[in-house]
Amino acid sequence: VQLQASGGGLVQAGGSLRLSCAASGFTFDGYAIGWFRQAPGKEREFVATISWSGGSTAYRDSVKGRFTISRDNAKNTVYLQMNSLKPEDTAVYYCAAAQTILGHTDPRRYDYWGQGTLVTVSS
Repeated sequence: VQLQASGGGLVQAGGSLRLSCAASGFTFDGYAIGWFRQAPGKEREFVATISWSGGSTAYRDSVKGRFTISRDNAKNTVYLQMNSLKPEDTAVYYCAAAQTILGHTDPRRYDYWGQGTLVTVSS
C-alpha cells in the first residue's frame, strides 16, 4: 500500500498550488481520502476530505472557498487545488485513505498515510 503526495513547493501569498495524491496497492475507489496538514510546532489538522465516489466533500472552515478536493478513480489519484494561499497555510500536507464511504475529519479514522509534501507560502 502506498500513497504518494506531491506538488508542494514555495509560493507567494495569493498564489496557487495543486497537490496530488497517487495511490497504489489497494482498491482505491473503495476508500475515502483526506488531506491533513501539520505546521512546525503544531498538531496535525484536517484540511479536506472526499468520499469514495467523489460525491461528498468537506473542508475545514479556514480553507472553504479557497481549496477544492477532487478525485479521479481511473487514475487512482486525489487532488487538492489550493488558491489564494496565505502564509498560515504553510505546512507539510499529508494524504490519507479510510476504508469508509464518507470521509472523516478525525485522523484516527484513516488506515493509510502518505509521506507528506511541504507547502511554503511567503508573505
